[in-house]
Formats: sequence, structure tokens, C-alpha cells
Amino acid sequence: MDNDILRQYRQFLKDSVRRAVDFSRTDQSLGVPPPPIEKPYRKDAIRVNLPPFGEIGKMDLPSAIGRRESRRSYGPEPLSLEELSFLLWATQGIRQKPDSGHALRTVPSAGCRHALETYLCVLNVRGLDAGIYRYLPLEHQLLFEFDEEDLNRKIVRAVLGQSYPAEAAVTFIWTAIPYRMEWRYGLAAHKVIALDAGHVCQNLYLACEAIGAGTCAMAAYDQEEIDRLLRIDGEDEFTIYLASVGNKSYK
Repeated sequence: MDNDILRQYRQFLKDSVRRAVDFSRTDQSLGVPPPPIEKPYRKDAIRVNLPPFGEIGKMDLPSAIGRRESRRSYGPEPLSLEELSFLLWATQGIRQKPDSGHALRTVPSAGCRHALETYLCVLNVRGLDAGIYRYLPLEHQLLFEFDEEDLNRKIVRAVLGQSYPAEAAVTFIWTAIPYRMEWRYGLAAHKVIALDAGHVCQNLYLACEAIGAGTCAMAAYDQEEIDRLLRIDGEDEFTIYLASVGNKSYK
């Protein structure tokens, strides 16, 4: 391996960039209004109210942590809408909305910026048609984006042939809208966006264990293919992380 290239890529993991950023010149410091905390949508779009999840997910935390593992095999039973509601709340739910530019969620985020959006590739959720949806955390609703022919085959192709998303009930696809973080941190924004994605996915792992479901994170995917599948521009919004979810297989 080329050691010079390795050292260059390692720089992303360091916080050296902070010394090069003039934080007095970020858009936040210049008084530019913050970007919206939720990607806008058409008011006539199809939205699905997510139900209360009640007693779902009551496993104690030590048990959930102790059982946590990546699960790539799923049973045929559909995920319930209540279970999906719980998983979405656990990963991006709103705890408190203090103002128009910030919202306290169930996961941490640098500067409370929350640069991620949650899309769902739904294949086997009771009460939902197959298709691509987006979570609306402010409303705790699902926004129906579109249906897609051969969605199970296309999601597998987008993750470089990994087969288990085709068997999953749903695949969570997190996109980044980097300006939400850049507005505050400028060039120091990008490492913390990646850290935020890790926080979100860990909550998904623990929440899945709590309801008897399984999940497996995916960081290997075809960037252009998955962005095309979601119909996003790949520049101001792009995929950063995925995780398939389904009921555990006991075969």
C-alpha cells in the first residue's frame, strides 16, 4: 500500500481541519438563517401516520447491548407498522423542538444540527405498500415518495450484490444534507456528519434487539446507483449509510 496515500486519508479522522477554519465566517456567524431541520415536501403528498408503539421495545438495555449483533438472515413475517414507528422514533425521533433551526432528537448530533434524512426501502411491512418512503420526524409520519418496479433487485444491485436487503422487511437509507452542518462548522462539518450516522445506526441495532428484530449495517454501496434509486441529486444530498431490518430468522 502507498503510505503517503494512507496518511492522506487518515487526515479525515483527525480534527486538524478545525485550526484552518475561521468560525467567524461561517453562515451561522454571519447571521444567515439556518436551513430547515426537515427536508421540505409537497403538502399534497401522500403521508402515513405512524401509530403509537406502546409496550413495544421494553427489553432492558443491558440485555439489548449483550445480544446486539449484525443479522443478515430474516424470517418471512412482516414487520408491523408499530414496530417500524418505534425504530424510526429510536433513530431520528424528536424529543423537543426548541426553535426553527434546531430540534432535540433521540440521538446526539454535533451542534444539534442533525444533517441526516431517513429513507426507507419498504418490502415487507404490514399496512404499507412496497416502495420508497421518507421519515418526517417533526410529524412522526411517513412520506410516500414513489413505488419502483423490481425494488428488491434494485436495492441489491445498489449495495454491490449484498443479497440480504432483498429478504429484509425494510432497509433504512440515511442521506446527508451537508449544508445543515456546514452552516455552523464550515469545512469542519464533514467528519462529524459521519460520526452522527454512527450514533443513529447504533440506536437502530439496540432498538431492533429490543423488539426481536435483526439489522445489519452496510457501508459498501454504489454511490451513484443508490442516489439514483432515491432520486436525489448526489451533491447537496447523498447517501451515507444503510441498514437492512427484518424479523429474526430462527432457521
